[in-house]
Amino acid sequence: MIETHPKAGYLLVKIKVKEANLDVADQFKTEMFELIDQGNTTLMVSFSDVAYVDSSFLGALVSILKYAMSKEGDVSVVDLNKDINNLFSLIRMNKVFKVYNTEPDVFA
Repeated sequence: MIETHPKAGYLLVKIKVKEANLDVADQFKTEMFELIDQGNTTLMVSFSDVAYVDSSFLGALVSILKYAMSKEGDVSVVDLNKDINNLFSLIRMNKVFKVYNTEPDVFA
């Protein structure tokens, strides 16, 4: 459900589902915890292929951030579509996560 791409200073993790919802939240969380346990503590999660996100998936994302922070790491998000970006703003997830428009923005 995820695809990883090592970058300079972080690991890019692309979510490979259209609907990030309850059906995939636990699997996503498990796969992300495994990446963190392997020493990948600075993660950039790409939502480029995601059209819809529900609250259970966002809850999993927050759990992943907390787990990464416990390992001295961080989780950022990138490539949110307009609706998901508005949702992040509405529920103030943009105050919890670093949100980037595109991957190169990480270095801007």
